[in-house]
Amino acid sequence: MAASATGPFSVRACEAGDVSAICAIYAHHVLHGLASFEVEPPAEAEMARRREAVLAGGYPYLVAERAGKVLGYAYASAYRTRPAYRHTAENSVYIRHDCVGQGIGRALLAALIPACEARGLRQLVAVIGDSGNAASIALHRAAGFTMIGTIRSAGFKFGRWVDTVLMQRALGPADTTLP
Repeated sequence: MAASATGPFSVRACEAGDVSAICAIYAHHVLHGLASFEVEPPAEAEMARRREAVLAGGYPYLVAERAGKVLGYAYASAYRTRPAYRHTAENSVYIRHDCVGQGIGRALLAALIPACEARGLRQLVAVIGDSGNAASIALHRAAGFTMIGTIRSAGFKFGRWVDTVLMQRALGPADTTLP
């Protein structure tokens, strides 16, 4: 159980019943932010399909909740589909817009990292939309990620070019041993 300025919250495995709340959280970020390069929010059925694909791939999918309300979510998924990438995952963290700055993202990422290590993953990559996304960059840095590069003008959203920031964190023995 973690606590924020507005009370304790918990982090747990995502359940099918959480998809509606996840869909609403993500829709806000799609419509009002640059964390996602989607321009139209996916329907709930599509978000459910994406969740199932993450779980079917053996990756963790977590939610933070307080009093039965989903405050945010985080998951890992395949970084790339080719077999040589199978020990590397990409992480995603989204927080309800009225709950940012309460430690929810930090708690989700702190739970996601060991869940990835438990699955034998060796590297975790953050692909952060917008080089001006100081909050996400700081969140990942605090969780042990290091900056590995910026792809300039990788996307075009809200009438402007948007960078993608790449950060990386080693997991478990990383590359010191063979898988």
